[in-house]
Amino acid sequence: MEQKRTVYMDHAATAPVRPEVVEAMLPYFSERYGNPSSLYALAREAKGAVEEARGRVAAAIGAEPEEIFFTSGGTESDNWAIKGVAAGLRKRGGHIITSSIEHSAVLRPCQALEREGYRVTYLPVDEFGRVSPDAVEDAITKETILVSVMAANNEIGTIQPVAEIGRVAHDHGILFHTDAVQAIGAFPVDVDEMEADLLALSSHKFGGPKGVGALYVRRKTRIATLMDGGAQERGRRAGTENVPGIVGLGRAIELAVAGMPGNAARIAGMRDRMIREILDTIPDCRLNGHPTDRLPNNVNIAFSYVEGESILLLLDAHGIAASSGSACTSASLEPSHVLLAIGLPHEIAHGSLRLTPGPDTTEDDVDHVLSVLPGVIERLREISPLGR
Repeated sequence: MEQKRTVYMDHAATAPVRPEVVEAMLPYFSERYGNPSSLYALAREAKGAVEEARGRVAAAIGAEPEEIFFTSGGTESDNWAIKGVAAGLRKRGGHIITSSIEHSAVLRPCQALEREGYRVTYLPVDEFGRVSPDAVEDAITKETILVSVMAANNEIGTIQPVAEIGRVAHDHGILFHTDAVQAIGAFPVDVDEMEADLLALSSHKFGGPKGVGALYVRRKTRIATLMDGGAQERGRRAGTENVPGIVGLGRAIELAVAGMPGNAARIAGMRDRMIREILDTIPDCRLNGHPTDRLPNNVNIAFSYVEGESILLLLDAHGIAASSGSACTSASLEPSHVLLAIGLPHEIAHGSLRLTPGPDTTEDDVDHVLSVLPGVIERLREISPLGR
């Protein structure tokens, strides 16, 4: 029986672990298994590997090693940044500014803080999903302690003017946090150029293992401890370090940044080809997100008269793995909050498709998607109760 071809177009949800990363991690599951907090040679070897990875992460984003704190991933990093600053600066004020299209890892902590008496302003975005730096400035009050705006949107791919937003925050003496989970390996990330005081990243988005990430915290930033316990992560994030995961993160981010110029240009070419041909060949569809200021690997299209989950199921039957939005909310029956925020009506927002190629995607993979998708949409429209 012939094996069905698989075309993976969901790198925004997670990326395959690179072979070089697996190779770097393997010894720390077996012969180099020491606990970094102990004192003997086996432990010192593990401690050295953790610190080497810390240096690699710092170098990738223009930070100092002592400003990097390892976490379990982007969600933990975002939670720590938002809740930690809120607790650390509570006496100074209780107002936070964010956008209406942030990842749930930012929105949910903000909502939790509202239940504790903090006030949060959720800024609207334009039709392309862009946050206006002027709107950020207009929202600032004497109580504002933090501005949090993502570097690039995980669903529609729009890249935000984070440097301008960070500058506005700093002009008013306010901390700036950015969720850069989708940005690493896609475009250059530099904490000074972004004027970021806190930055979250996650290993599995750029070829590293799942379950490990990092939070950049600019020196002298006041932020509460995440977890109490041992002295790990300089006393700020207790718990025995995930040494293999941290080693994998360090190697993955090094490879992602080194390969970024060539990979981003090649992937952007495939992105543009998919957008152009889908819009040209399939009627009644529209591109979501900014037409040019978008992630090199993001294609997000809304199709009228069909439902996103049905598109995914039929694509899967043809061996194509894709998404209708964020992997963290894909089980929800509600339409994407991001698509609603950019002005799509509910019935069209439900019919969205996100295709996100990666470094290993080929032009043959793109050909397969472009040959299958028109028939999938036509078939679904023929049986759609929404009509045309």
